[in-house]
Amino acid sequence: MAPPSSRRSGFSKKAQYSLFTGYLLAGAGALLGFALLALSLWQPAAFAPLRGAATDAVAPAGEASAAARAGSQSLFAGIAGYINAGRQNAELRREMEIARIRLAEAEAVRAENARLKGLLGLRESEAKPVAVARIVGSSATSGRRHAYIGVGAANGVRPGMPVLSERGVIGRVLETGRSSARVLLLTDSESVLPVRRATDNVIAFAEGRGDGLLRIRLVNLGVNPLKVGDLMVTSGAGGYYRPGVAVAVIAKITPDGGIARLVAEPGATNYVAIEPIAQFAAVEVLSATEGPAPVPSRRTSPRPTAPAPSAPVPDGIETPG
Repeated sequence: MAPPSSRRSGFSKKAQYSLFTGYLLAGAGALLGFALLALSLWQPAAFAPLRGAATDAVAPAGEASAAARAGSQSLFAGIAGYINAGRQNAELRREMEIARIRLAEAEAVRAENARLKGLLGLRESEAKPVAVARIVGSSATSGRRHAYIGVGAANGVRPGMPVLSERGVIGRVLETGRSSARVLLLTDSESVLPVRRATDNVIAFAEGRGDGLLRIRLVNLGVNPLKVGDLMVTSGAGGYYRPGVAVAVIAKITPDGGIARLVAEPGATNYVAIEPIAQFAAVEVLSATEGPAPVPSRRTSPRPTAPAPSAPVPDGIETPG
């Protein structure tokens, strides 16, 4: 016969007591849980000390886990930063190079604006420039010191006209073509310019040495009054240059004057202004050296005048009919 589907405790007292105790504990647990649930709903703050005690009990374990987590994150971040450091440094170097290039371009634009403002000041001065041009070449490889500009006779440029930068005198026009001209620089060995000291009337001549410097020779020899750092300007003598334009700064004292550095360095100049000759007398002298004066295009006939009263004529002399 098949065994019964459920087993009974039989007649064992121990088994019966154990089963009863289990039921009793289960019912008591259910009642206790129901009572705690009702108490928590009725008085939520009643279990705050228990929750605080539980939190205090697990706090060390939480701090340890948080420290371990932060350490692992910093470790991974350090490894990632070390791996990305090369790429970031390369990007920073590239950005720094670009910034330096942009800064150099900005400085070049600022310097160009300063030069153009200087030329604008020349244009707004009393002597209105005949033309403003760019220096297109120079004769740095030869013994002479010449420069070439991109304007010529078609623009009104004539030999002898002063050539100035925004800083001071560069030289004067030596020869002209139709659209270009050759400039005799102040440093050429054939260049002589009357100058004076800017602070007083100590007059001298600035002679080119052919090496980028000027020799200042005093007119009145004796005690040399020049000092290092004195500014020499045009005196206006000769009529070609207007007076008061900066020429050079004394760099060394000699017995008869000094050695001076140019204020307007041709190698660092891009644009120049060509001014007319300062005095009309110099223009007349220059025109006489260039050739005969132009013939007037329209011929005028003299007005008839009343005959002068006749004077007694000596015997033997015939008068024109």
